[in-house]
Amino acid sequence: MLAACAALLVVYASNAAAPSALPSIAPSVTPAVAASSPTALAATSTPGPIPPGYRVKVPRLAIDLPIAEGDVQRDIDRQKTPEGYAFHLPGTSIPGTPGNAYLYSHARIGMFLALWNAEVGDDVIVTTPDGRTLRYVVTQVMPAVPPDDVSVAQETPDERLTLQTSTGPVPQDPRSVVIAKPAS
Repeated sequence: MLAACAALLVVYASNAAAPSALPSIAPSVTPAVAASSPTALAATSTPGPIPPGYRVKVPRLAIDLPIAEGDVQRDIDRQKTPEGYAFHLPGTSIPGTPGNAYLYSHARIGMFLALWNAEVGDDVIVTTPDGRTLRYVVTQVMPAVPPDDVSVAQETPDERLTLQTSTGPVPQDPRSVVIAKPAS
């Protein structure tokens, strides 16, 4: 799984600055696709895809995006990550459950570009399809995570929300990562 995370994070960094089309949101990687793809993350023991209807907001940064399930084939193999969404990294926890819920989006205006200005203490709000509001607080800002450092995508025993975007257009550019934990 970590190798696939590294591939997603490296490829995503290279894809983030490139223009992309707005295809419909594809379903998550299925077990059949996972078995046929060397970069697939899906496994029977990992959390399922995020259901439709989730949103992520960072009010101070004017981030407000629907969350859709990431698609390893689309986002890594074809490098066609759609715009206008935050994507849930397949195989990571769902917001509101124990573990590391990992979201990524393009570094573009109206998406995750504003994460570059995140500060410890910023509020992060996730709304769920059933109308619940999950409140998180930024506890760590990492403006330059090397693309081969996949530790930020690893599962954790505690509930957390990890937000990631790129800092440049090539795979060697670092990633900007923000970690938020549930508000007390």
